[in-house]
This record gives sequence, structure tokens and C-alpha cells, in this order.
Amino acid sequence: MLSPGLTHVTTVPDSLDFFRGQLDYMKARGFTVRAITAPGPDARRYAAELGVDIDIVAMARRITPLADLAAVAAIRRRLRRHRPAIVHAHTPKGGLLGLLAAAAAATPVRIYHMRGLPFTTATGWRRALLRGTERLSCRLAHQVFAVSESVRALAVETGLCEPSKIKVLGRGSGNGVDATGRFDPDAVAPAARQRTRAALGIAGEQPVVGFVGRVVRDKGVGELVEAWRSVREAFPEAHLVVIGPFESRDAITADTALALRTDPRVHPLGTVLDMPAWYAAMDLVVLPTYREGFPNVLLEAAAMRVPVVATRVPGCVDAVEDGRTGLLVPPRDPRALASAIARYLHAPAQRRRHGGAARERVLAHFRPEAIWRALHGEYLGLLAAAGVAVEGAGAPARSEPARWAP
Repeated sequence: MLSPGLTHVTTVPDSLDFFRGQLDYMKARGFTVRAITAPGPDARRYAAELGVDIDIVAMARRITPLADLAAVAAIRRRLRRHRPAIVHAHTPKGGLLGLLAAAAAATPVRIYHMRGLPFTTATGWRRALLRGTERLSCRLAHQVFAVSESVRALAVETGLCEPSKIKVLGRGSGNGVDATGRFDPDAVAPAARQRTRAALGIAGEQPVVGFVGRVVRDKGVGELVEAWRSVREAFPEAHLVVIGPFESRDAITADTALALRTDPRVHPLGTVLDMPAWYAAMDLVVLPTYREGFPNVLLEAAAMRVPVVATRVPGCVDAVEDGRTGLLVPPRDPRALASAIARYLHAPAQRRRHGGAARERVLAHFRPEAIWRALHGEYLGLLAAAGVAVEGAGAPARSEPARWAP
């Protein structure tokens, strides 16, 4: 019998943060869980925090044919050594490299998790290449999971995947959101809101608009800055808090970066760890993104009773009920974005009502355990369909120290 080994393949170590709780759930049901990811300063930390062995393989996020072939060979060697029953690969690049290697290693069950479709905002040869790699990943996989119904529909509509092969776990999202633990607004000390605001020089109940995400073009940061120019004039006491790293890939323009860094009522904070306290300090969250899979930020804000303004694009339309838990606006439309922000800033009662409805929706449909149960059932069904007899899938697993293998 094969041991029920489960190997996740991701392009960068930070992606492992999306599996918190899920990996323990699978280990408790008898799976031996490992991960393969690219080098990064946090790989060792994730190995310890998540309690999994991590193999390090150099993987570039961009297309690099020779380096990619070397990565496939390296991943294949790891798979041949550990012989997992399941390879579960994530993101376009991790999916392609992981599934090519898994096919070469004759892994019994190959899964591709479609967490977004970058080709939708690409043009020319790059768009064609991204579509081709997505289609190949879907062909290599025995099962494809999409993080949202809208992403699944787009994948089928554009011919990336056969309808019978792709499904959504529960109501969608990659791992749900911990709304009764980490993102429980009632567990945040009442003084945290004022303390967090005071650290930025924001007095009393001055309105705070928040953005959380990578500070790049595709997240609509340029449109946010344009919208903010009119919002700051209409609301002289309002502040904008920007949380997330400024990235060189898909970088915002120099003028946009300058506007964020020089406006005294804009607070670019970079990466922040204690997000619940920052959500508690915000009156609304804005995500004017061009594309998404299923944005975790919108679920986290909803869990914290913070209403959102987001764009009407795949992923966001699954996370927001327009007019009930938040507001949806057309992408790349600064005027519509500014109008929606102003609508919320003028109406504190509506913000509270929408924030309350958003938390209720998260508690009803996006608890992590629902995703884990559905995924566990899929694993067992796929193993059975592949004719794989496994030991202990369902029994508690022994806990052993995690290892980090460069």
C-alpha cells in the first residue's frame, strides 16, 4: 500500500500561509503532508509554524524556459523520493511545474488549484502564453478546483478546462476565513481601534478608508489614487491607510507612488502582521482590483464587520453581495470608485448595516472547516477512483518535527 502522502507545490513560501489549519486537518486524518516551494526568507518559519517538511526548489514566477525545465526535474526527483499519493499544485506557475513533474513521476492523483487567471489582464503574446499554460495545467490534472464560481465559469467559457473536470469547494475561497478566532471583531480590545489610529496621528472618529493588498497596477492602485483626490476634498478629515508591499513587478507609476508617499493624510504602511487591529481601525475597505480569484482581504474585512467597495470582476462578485455586504463598481473607473466611497462615508448607519450582514454571510458560508471537509472528501474520492489503497486516511497521524530541506 502507498502511504497517503500529500505534497503541495507553490511558487513562493508566502503562499503556504493560505493553508493554515488545513494542513493540520489533513494530518489528523492520516495524510503525510509535505510542501515544495521556492527559496525565501520565510521558508524555515513556515516549516516550523505549519509543522510540515518543506523541500526548496528554485522556481521563477516569470517564464524562464531553461530554468523551468531544471525546476521540473528537481521537483520530479523530490516526488520520486517521497512518492506522495497526491500532488496538489497551486497558482499558474506552481501548477504547471508541479503537474509536469507529477506526471513524469507517475503520481496517482494530480490536482490543480486555480486561484486566479492572470491572462485576463495580459495582452499580446503574454496573454496567449498564459492561456496556454493554464490549459496545459488543466489537461495534466485529474481534478481542477477553482476558488470561485466566477473563475470556474470563466475557465470553462474560455476553453481552459472541461466543465466536468473543474469544481468549486463549498461556496468558494482558498481556505475560508477564521471568523471565530483571528478575525473576530468582538475579540479585539475596544481600545485597539483608537490606539492603532493614534499611532498614525488620526484623531477620534475621523473617517478611515483602508486598502490591503500588493501595491501594484493590477490591484487598481492608480484608480484608487485618482479617486482619493476627490474624496479627500469632499471629506477634509478623511484618511487613507495603505497596507501591503510596493512591488517592482507590475509596479505602479512614479506619480502614483509619489502621491501615496507625500500626502499627509495617506499612510503607506508596507506589510503588517496584526491585521485584525488594523481592520478594526478602518471604516471601510477598498479593493479596486482588475482581476482576482477569490480575494481573502474581502472575507477578512467582512469577518471584522467592515463593509467594502470592490470592483465587479471575477472573484470579487463571489465575495461581495452588492448593496448588502458591500458595494461593487466597474473596474478602472475612478469616478465610480470615489462615488461609492463617498456614499459610505456619508452614511455611518449603512456602513454598520452592511458590515453586520457581511459578517453573518462569512459565518454562514466561509468557515474554514467547511472547505477542509469538502477537500478531504475529494482527496479520498480521487484516491479511490485512481485505485490507490492507502493506510490510515482518516486516522490520527503521529506528530513529528518538521524539516526544511534546501
